[in-house]
Formats: sequence, structure tokens, C-alpha cells
Amino acid sequence: MEIKRNINHKNICKKLANKDLTSLSKAITLIESTNKNDRLLANKILSDLENKNERNTIRIGITGVPGAGKSTFIEKFGANLTEMGKKVAVLTIDPSSSISKGSILGDKTRMENLSQNKNVFIRPTPASNFQGGVAKNTRETIFLCESAGYDIIIVETVGVGQNEIGVAEIVDFFLLLKIAGSGDELQGIKKGITEYADIFIVNKNDGDLASQASKTASDYKSALSFYNKDSDALETQVVLVSSIENKGMDEVLDSYNKIVNVNKANNQFDKRRENQLVYWLEEEVRNKILLKLSSEKETSELLEREVRRIIGGETGFYTASKVIIDRFLSKK
Repeated sequence: MEIKRNINHKNICKKLANKDLTSLSKAITLIESTNKNDRLLANKILSDLENKNERNTIRIGITGVPGAGKSTFIEKFGANLTEMGKKVAVLTIDPSSSISKGSILGDKTRMENLSQNKNVFIRPTPASNFQGGVAKNTRETIFLCESAGYDIIIVETVGVGQNEIGVAEIVDFFLLLKIAGSGDELQGIKKGITEYADIFIVNKNDGDLASQASKTASDYKSALSFYNKDSDALETQVVLVSSIENKGMDEVLDSYNKIVNVNKANNQFDKRRENQLVYWLEEEVRNKILLKLSSEKETSELLEREVRRIIGGETGFYTASKVIIDRFLSKK
């Protein structure tokens, strides 16, 4: 039996407009829930807010392999943004176990100082095996944070490598963290997440790694000179950073401001937002169709039957998918 919460969605929308953090957390919990009644409430909140969200926001994606120092970098980067008078929301996507389905959600402890900043909201979310480096409901969470008055939304991805295209489709600006001595830099710049990056950040430019970090940055600059981006876009920047010593943050902020301003001036920013809207729409349609397929008894049973037939070697996934879709469409 599904629990029905005693929540007034209009009241949440009103409090969100007044920048109430409790209401923001409640709304995010609703959109993350698998409870049918919670999802109905979440949809009402999103529908009520969608024509009122006209804020001038920036969405920033940050990724890098595990150990690149993403959390430490975000703590310093976020603090610098708040010193510029910005309200910052940080959405951290933690990897989920494919066996236990659990997730540690430890980013608030890794960003202890930033989490105490009154102008910062940090929300960890399990990836739940959703592909693309983001969680299933990251798009909606961004939208809610913007509705609650946050100027800059930072999305920290799972951090598994090249295959994090999903986050690049929902942000305006993309930072890719690299570490010193990470391997062949020409091989590292290959199609995938790197072609979306606005800034390559070579982190951990301190201590014994400083000389290696400098060489890595130089190698990336040389490698990027052979890599062609959109003719209207600025060249990808390479910046040396030490998050621990807070070195290089001014250069990151300067590059960030320059790229955002240029992208707005040449309409690249608007073009990205338009592409985001198309992507969000397509993803929402896909999710709603899958939800409908799994929630209807007849199609759910058909899905289970076809899975058994695939495992048993009686059919293939292409034929099975056609059977399920044809049955689903024939009922409309």
C-alpha cells in the first residue's frame, strides 16, 4: 500500500518562491520518490512552477575520474562564487552499488565548510545506475533550485570517465578535472565527454606533484591545439589548480566569466539552452512511456514474459521490444 502524504503542493510552490530551504528539500524528495502519490504531487509542483522560472541562472557541470579532487575543488570554487554575491546549489551524484542499490552520499562531509555557508545548498543524490553521470531526476532538481532563487547550479557527476554525456546535455558550462600524470594526453582527448569541456583543470598542482602537473597542463594545451571545436566557441582553456592551496581559482573564475560572456554575446548560450529544452523534453517523454509500461498490469506482465523468453533464447531483444511497443500502442 502506497503512503499518501498530507502535502499541499501550492503551499510548497509559494514557499519555494520565498526561498524556503525546507520546502526545496521536500520538493526534491518528492521528485526522487518512486511512490505513485509522491510523483503526482511532484508533477503538480513542476507544472505550477514551469511558467514562473525566468531567472538568469548558470548551470555548471563538473566531472573527472575518481581521485581527481572534485569535491575539494567544488568547496573552493563554490566559496569563491558566493564571495561574488552568488547563491549556489551543489547537486552531487554519488555512485550506487549494482548489488545492494545503496549509496554513501558523503559529499556534505567532504564539503564541510561549504555546507555551512548560508548561501549554499548541497544535495547528494544516488545515481541508482542511471547512465550519463547524473541521476534520473537531476533535471527536475536543477529546475527546483532555480525556482528557489539559486543563481548557479553546480552538478558534480559520478566521475567514471568518458561516458558522462548526460550531464553535458543539461548544463551551460562544463569543467573537466584532470590529474597530473594521467596518461597519454592525446589519447585522453577523444570523442566523449572531453568534446563538451569548456575548461580542462589540471588539479593537485602542489607538493611533489607540482612539476608533473605543469607538464600535464602543457601536454593538454598542445594536444588541444589539434582538436577542433565549434567555430563560434572559444578554445578550450587549460588551467593549473591546487584546490588545497586555493591556487589557480582566480584563473578559473576569469576563464569562466570570459566564456559565459562570449557565449551569451554570440548566442551560443541561448543555443545550448534550446538544446537542453529539446533533450529534457525527449527524456521526459521516454521516462513517462517507461513508467506507463511498467505500471500497467498487462504490459508489465508482457515485459516480464519477454524477458524470460530472451533469457531462454526463444527471442531477441529487438523482436521482444517490438512486441511490447506494438501491444502498448494498440491499446491507445
